[in-house]
Amino acid sequence: MKHFANLINALETTNKTNAKIDAIMDYLERTPDDDKVWFIALFTGKRPKRNINTNYMKEWALEITGLPLWLFQESYSSVGDLGETLSLILPPPQEKIERSLSQWMNDIVDLKDKTEAEKKEFVLNSWNGLDYTERLIFNKLIGGSFRIGVSDKTLINALTKFSGQESSALMHSLMGKWNPNETSFRELIAAENVNPDNSKPYPFCLAYPLEKELDALGESNEWLVEYKWDGIRGQIIRRNDEVFIWSRGEELVTEQFPEITEVIKAMNGNFVLDGEILAVKDGKVLNFNELQKRLNRKTLTKKMLSEIPIEVFAYDLLELEHNDLREKPISARRAMLEELLRNEKPHNIKLSQSIDFEKWEELNHIRENSRTVNSEGLMLKQKNSPYHSGRKKGDWWKWKINPFTIDAVLIYAQKGSGRRSAYYTDYTFAVKNEDKLVTIAKAYSGLTDKEIMEVSKFVTKNAIEKFGPVRTVKAELVFEIAFEGIGLSNRHKSGVALRFPRIVRWRKDKTVDEIDHLEEIKKLIQ
Repeated sequence: MKHFANLINALETTNKTNAKIDAIMDYLERTPDDDKVWFIALFTGKRPKRNINTNYMKEWALEITGLPLWLFQESYSSVGDLGETLSLILPPPQEKIERSLSQWMNDIVDLKDKTEAEKKEFVLNSWNGLDYTERLIFNKLIGGSFRIGVSDKTLINALTKFSGQESSALMHSLMGKWNPNETSFRELIAAENVNPDNSKPYPFCLAYPLEKELDALGESNEWLVEYKWDGIRGQIIRRNDEVFIWSRGEELVTEQFPEITEVIKAMNGNFVLDGEILAVKDGKVLNFNELQKRLNRKTLTKKMLSEIPIEVFAYDLLELEHNDLREKPISARRAMLEELLRNEKPHNIKLSQSIDFEKWEELNHIRENSRTVNSEGLMLKQKNSPYHSGRKKGDWWKWKINPFTIDAVLIYAQKGSGRRSAYYTDYTFAVKNEDKLVTIAKAYSGLTDKEIMEVSKFVTKNAIEKFGPVRTVKAELVFEIAFEGIGLSNRHKSGVALRFPRIVRWRKDKTVDEIDHLEEIKKLIQ
């Protein structure tokens, strides 16, 4: 546990990706294979179910310390994390327990069949043999709240560097279904159940925001123009009768879209498509909030599959019959893509619409009205352009519509982390709903350091209630909030969800009486 605690401490004290990778590499070189397996399991979300009620842990800690409940609640409110609060209030350990991560995890898994008395004895003995950092990790592991700020991509990059294995093969192996008590580290790293040649995606070709006048792009007939869709960018691979779907974030999402997988498997040949995964019903692209309901679910019900059907709007063909097409011009690749889809006729794989126009000025009106089809704007692609790896200025441009904006009032605030941990930087905003205020969005960016300090002073002086680390504040500060899209949502009190909300400016010239009304905001929904 000591090595694991050192790893967690190293990861939590840096936001640099290379430093995180180095910390993981150092851990892998020091620890036995059984611990490596549990490390991977925990970092890929395969932690065991919570076998101890956290309320019992709180009660046991109060018994040990003799602290009154009100003082514990004040401490918890200040710290904001139960596992950390328990670690801080407990007395120093009287013993030193030397046990590996795998031994700890096996003991934690075995708790499910223990009595409450046995669970209590195990927890108290553990607390008495672990230092603060080890105790904190133990609390999070046993309480089911273990989360670390390391992306799957960073983890895979570290394991790729450590093992020399193909990153795509590792992603398949690690993100699949496996049990840490039944799988060896060698089996995971070897990825013996995966053919990396079949599954390997290409680096995505990315566009820059348009930063010049349309006339400066040259002749309009040299450009392909499509709608910019707000979905999940994906590469769909069919090689040797196997199907893989990769997101732009280099995550394998095949199982999340079974209807696409089924159709691709029924097609003939070998190919790699690039396109947008969208929720489409009755020929209409649905709001991104509907697509989001389908993401990262362990089980997709028949009802959900029926209510939120998925289609792919394909706009590029990167490989055909194992031939890399990326150096061909997009005009040629698109013609081959069109022929493939025309021959195979997959009902939920459509060719992305090409917008017909003659003069550049015609695109202004089309772009301004792109929200009517739930598009974010336009994509402009030079017809002679190859499929680059990453971004290359000049060939592909994205020309997004201007964001929506509303005026809302700050009602909740929470302190940030890292260098901003002393200031209130996480804000919740509200708008009017009849004669009340209703929360509409959270935002974490858009203010200068000076403005953050001003807001923090206001929160400190005008806090009304405490809910853990959150402060309810006097509804007085008005801000302009920008967002890319809006949709209905049952998960939010306002009944709507905003897409990518952020602060545009502090409206010191406005009062709370001038903020927007919910009913007017709902009219923005297409």
